Amino acid sequence: MLTPEQLVASQKANMETLYGLTSKAFEGMEKLVELNLQATKAALNESAQHTQAMLSVKDAQELLALQASLFQPLAEKAAAYSRHLYDIASGTSTEFTKAFEGKVAESQAQFAALVDNAAKNAPAGSETAVAMMKSAVAAANNAFESVQKAVKQASDVAEANFAAVTTSATNAAKSASAAAKKR
Repeated sequence: MLTPEQLVASQKANMETLYGLTSKAFEGMEKLVELNLQATKAALNESAQHTQAMLSVKDAQELLALQASLFQPLAEKAAAYSRHLYDIASGTSTEFTKAFEGKVAESQAQFAALVDNAAKNAPAGSETAVAMMKSAVAAANNAFESVQKAVKQASDVAEANFAAVTTSATNAAKSASAAAKKR
């Protein structure tokens, strides 16, 4: 049974965790807003420069060369933006995952202590029920750890796929830009 002091301490810890996670969420949003502001400023500057360059073009051949020279940097910037966006989301998600895993581990330890305490105070002849309860708790903990490992592996695969797609898109843009320049 929880004492009033333990209950208050638990609530205090939960509130601190909530405030910490809220702070991390706001940090992630701030990073996202900052990234979008930087991307918007860069896009406006590049648009102005591109417009000036187009106004100074003298013939169609020069216009085609100018357009071709824009493909590769545009793809690289889009890939960099996507990477930054992914890093922000991944970092924020990691913080939430750590907090969740910490709380789960804490809850598992408290529940195990509760089961042990109940086992000590169990009436004679209930050893089989206590053993089954302990076995069920161990099985649930093992299942949770297996799910955590599977989620981690899936995240790693998704990150590797994201990197491969980004590299492929950048390489395709380089190839298209090189082919357009040869014309």
